Amino acid sequence: MRDNYGEKEMHKITCAECGQESEVPFKPDGSRPVYCRECYSKKNKRY
Repeated sequence: MRDNYGEKEMHKITCAECGQESEVPFKPDGSRPVYCRECYSKKNKRY
């Protein structure tokens, strides 16, 4: 039986853009900046 099926482990980060603390569903390896949801969506808007 899988108790955590479908659940992702969340990792605390500090946004590289605004400095706000947030959580992401992956473990950052330090090779790239990590952004909070709001800053990520601003940076990745398609026009």
